[in-house]
Amino acid sequence: MKTQQITPKIILGSGSIYRKELLQRLQIPFDTCSPQIDEAPLDQELPQQTACRLAEAKARAVAGIYPRALVIGSDQVAALDDRHLGKPLNHSNATQQLRLIQGREVVFYTALCLLNSETNRLQIHLSRYYVKYRPLDDQQIDHYLRMEQPYHCAGSAKSEGLGIALIEKMTGDDPTGLIGLPLTVLVTMLSAEGVRII
Repeated sequence: MKTQQITPKIILGSGSIYRKELLQRLQIPFDTCSPQIDEAPLDQELPQQTACRLAEAKARAVAGIYPRALVIGSDQVAALDDRHLGKPLNHSNATQQLRLIQGREVVFYTALCLLNSETNRLQIHLSRYYVKYRPLDDQQIDHYLRMEQPYHCAGSAKSEGLGIALIEKMTGDDPTGLIGLPLTVLVTMLSAEGVRII
């Protein structure tokens, strides 16, 4: 049971159920607010630049609503050879994406931003997770997509679900970063703002 008072209010600037579930692991009170921003990459923008820009944009959009809060913004961009891999959104796009990346390594860039909306202090961090996909045939791809329907996941696979069967190897500092919110870094950022988790 935690006894410390956590101030100011903590806001997760995301509508993602996956990020919400991850933040709940820290057992601290927080609210969520879904930022309304354009998430399209800019021309000539590298995937890691997109992730950092959008994480900060999400935090700033929510900070405008909560002027005395610690606002968490996060964004993830998957990339194959510096080519953006967006969320497929449907079966056809997911099939094409898995055909493209099967047998290859995809880099997942997850940017995390913590913005103190009262002091305007900004902390930002970019984590990288490397995922090597297994060689897959069309039958395996179709079977997987019909079972899990990961159409809102960049890379067209849920590593925390059946999608793990598509993956040959994963390398990175924090597996929660791959899901969308790197908690080890977030704990450090919160501590710098006076919020102790344990």
